[in-house]
Amino acid sequence: MIQIRTDTPEFFSDLGDMLRLFYGDVSMSLTEGDPVFEHHFSDKDGQWTDTWKSEGHEYSLSSPAFEGTSVEVKRVRKRQVKQCLYLLLKKMTGMELPWGSLTGIRPTRLLYEAIEAGMDMEAARSHVIEAFDVSPDRADLLCEIAEMQKGIRYPAKDEFDLYIGIPFCRTRCSYCSFSAGEIGNGKLVAPYVNALLREIELSKALMEEKGLRLRAGYIGGGTPTAIPCGELDRILTAAQKAFPGAVEWTVEAGRPDTIDLEKLKMLKDHGVGRISVNPQTFSDETLKRIGRGHTGADTLRAYEQARSLGFDDINMDIIAALPGETVADFEHTLSVLEELRPESVTVHSLAIKRSSRLHEQLHVNAGQHTQITAEGAAEMIASARRRLTGLGWKPYYLYRQKYMAGNLENVGYAIPGKGCLYNIGNMEETASVLALGSGAISKWLFDRALRIERAPNVRNIEEYINRVDEMVERKRAVIFSSEVSE
Repeated sequence: MIQIRTDTPEFFSDLGDMLRLFYGDVSMSLTEGDPVFEHHFSDKDGQWTDTWKSEGHEYSLSSPAFEGTSVEVKRVRKRQVKQCLYLLLKKMTGMELPWGSLTGIRPTRLLYEAIEAGMDMEAARSHVIEAFDVSPDRADLLCEIAEMQKGIRYPAKDEFDLYIGIPFCRTRCSYCSFSAGEIGNGKLVAPYVNALLREIELSKALMEEKGLRLRAGYIGGGTPTAIPCGELDRILTAAQKAFPGAVEWTVEAGRPDTIDLEKLKMLKDHGVGRISVNPQTFSDETLKRIGRGHTGADTLRAYEQARSLGFDDINMDIIAALPGETVADFEHTLSVLEELRPESVTVHSLAIKRSSRLHEQLHVNAGQHTQITAEGAAEMIASARRRLTGLGWKPYYLYRQKYMAGNLENVGYAIPGKGCLYNIGNMEETASVLALGSGAISKWLFDRALRIERAPNVRNIEEYINRVDEMVERKRAVIFSSEVSE
């Protein structure tokens, strides 16, 4: 256990996240533990000064006191106290992290803040490097993403994006921590779809009352194609009738063992232009190890079936640092993707969440699976970037998660013109998202994302079925709390 003695206990959680980057998955306390990290803050003569001390080491960081709203002041304060702690840890350990002192989900936001403050791209890049100790390589990645997002980062002021969650999977992967259930005998599927159709109809009235139209629709999960074709057809029929005119529809077909010609034809008939067929890896040994329930050959079959029906916007997800995988295994997966040439590839860094079965296998039953080193994970991610960009894919969105292998990132690559609008709007938080289904969280933007309000649906499937009207009222309370983003 590590003890954090700080003058700013309101940042305790963020400081704990920073320390875990250097010390691993350890617990934190304000009152006990060893080593001890001691922090003092002073606000004198127009200067903010943070000082951190631990085990004979000390680091101080000063800046002119910032004036602004309480929210803005808190944000600037948090960044400085984290940066100061990071620089102390870097001094103590000699470790340099690719994202420096950043622990948040959306590092692109910091680049855009600098640009919106009047900096050009090169100046904004330098600012991110100097202010947060981000590596030049990662700063370049942010700039490449900003270039790909030009002209498509924001929807029109009268547009929203739609997410529909299907919380069922054929089996649960060992790394998964999402609120999805194994489909089992399927007894909850029809009642769930009925509740979802009601939520669609009631939400349609909200959007009409607001005078809003759909830009991009996304059906995710779970695994949407795990449910019977007829049920997925009902969902798409209702959603497209309620919210017509979208310029983009994505269905996360996901697991190839749930994809067949009947479902693909149904998606095509609905005008779904973008689908995901996700191998995660082309190592059958790894797929078995993580409980994926399909083979690499299944992925190739599903992909070829989709191509045969004319799908020309296919995404494929892969994961770096899966348990037991070597760099050579990952390179093989990249080689297969290079042959297939999907329009987009999303490269994930494995994030081992506490609620996943893999966390138990690696931490509780230590030794059950081997895990690649942080250096090995970084080599995988670097190779993916080098090989994909070398063949014409460009990074178009990025997000980070806690507990990621090597403190790395998830990056979506796409052929220019094939970036997913929903992914950009959701991850950059530049689009209001109406989210339907159990566990879905609607996010509503006000004043161009200066304020974001959330309306979560309950996670439990049966609770959702019984309380769907209440979920819509939660949305109404948020969406009508003031004027929508302009």
